[in-house]
Amino acid sequence: MKELLNEIKRLRVLVVGDVMLDRYVSGEVHRISPEAPVPVLTVGSEKVVAGGAANVALNASSLGADVEVCGWFGTDIQGTQLKELLFAKNIRVDESFCFPTFPTISKTRVTSGNQQICRVDREDPPSNYKPNLSLLGDAFIEKANRSDVVIISDYGKGFISNELLSLLRMHSSFLAVDPKPSRLLDYCKPDLLTPNRLEALELAGRSRMMKDKFPKVQITKEIFDRFCPQKLAITLGSEGMLLAEGGKVQNTIPTAAREVFDVSGAGDTVIAVLAMALVAGGDFKESAKLANLAAGIVVAKVGTATVTTEEIMSVL
Repeated sequence: MKELLNEIKRLRVLVVGDVMLDRYVSGEVHRISPEAPVPVLTVGSEKVVAGGAANVALNASSLGADVEVCGWFGTDIQGTQLKELLFAKNIRVDESFCFPTFPTISKTRVTSGNQQICRVDREDPPSNYKPNLSLLGDAFIEKANRSDVVIISDYGKGFISNELLSLLRMHSSFLAVDPKPSRLLDYCKPDLLTPNRLEALELAGRSRMMKDKFPKVQITKEIFDRFCPQKLAITLGSEGMLLAEGGKVQNTIPTAAREVFDVSGAGDTVIAVLAMALVAGGDFKESAKLANLAAGIVVAKVGTATVTTEEIMSVL
């Protein structure tokens, strides 16, 4: 794994998807409002971090890779803050993807202690926006051609389209996809597909409300029949990570998390680390163990977070 971590630092990574700004407002609750039956929060601190596809980019960069991210950045305060967070970690943002007509997606989480009180989202309906490939297609092709790995991070906000998926599939040497099945996009033939449990059910045409035990063999076969990925990694929470190739389950790796404070962003860590480890020369099981270890570190932190090489090495 140490050799794999060193090889990851040589990679050029392109992250494409729905970038977001996550804001955390935290404090203490001592009383209920006299105006309505809701808690009154005395704010103690506020912070902003990169979320969505931007968090995938941060996870790749935190392990030393050379990273660029493409998504809709608004020319608003939130967009400026998000770009500054990325620039601080040497992540490139093409100004061609900054538009005054598009508000930067932002999510504000209000917490007291480790408990989330509410979340406030600021965004326009995803149907209002999609990349104009007649204007940006050449830029995508150039970026994909010079990257060792392209990671698609679809949060269902409208940036990812079938046309963009097709373009990147043709021009990527390794394409990894974190899907949002509810959008019914054509995720066919990626090198790596990384749904969570609920997304895997939807990819297989099942209801995400299914309460029965997760049917690993059947779900795996149905996903391969419909989308033909080279490799499939399904994150199953406390049950670990399922690995499949050729339509068949190969391994199920137990979770590495010892304590869980916040699972937000764990999927971002998994796809970033797993995709890079595979391209860096790791076999599927070894790469998945590294990604699982990284995710176990991240969920022990509060809020959207990343993992560093030093943190992984200390656990190893």
